Amino acid sequence: MEMERLAMTPVRQVTLHAESHLGETEAQAPVKTFGEYLTDSLKKTNELIHESDKWNAALAAGKVEDLSQVIIAGQKAEIATQLTLQIRNRAVSAYQEIMRMQV
Repeated sequence: MEMERLAMTPVRQVTLHAESHLGETEAQAPVKTFGEYLTDSLKKTNELIHESDKWNAALAAGKVEDLSQVIIAGQKAEIATQLTLQIRNRAVSAYQEIMRMQV
């Protein structure tokens, strides 16, 4: 009885993770950096402020039938701005604390 040798495909090394030759591993989503999260949140805050301004302009022009939409847009923009300011204050505080450390 003649036996054939086992034909196996090697495991290929990828930069983020190893991929199985059976295809059971899933590709992982790219990881966002802190800077990317910060940039995205600042863009979103800016969009909310512009949306609130548009609703206020529409209200002043008399084109708004539902006043609650104007108030909701304004509150969203205000909360996003307050959150952004608090994050900035915490970052500045952390920087100052690091600068006070003695090496």
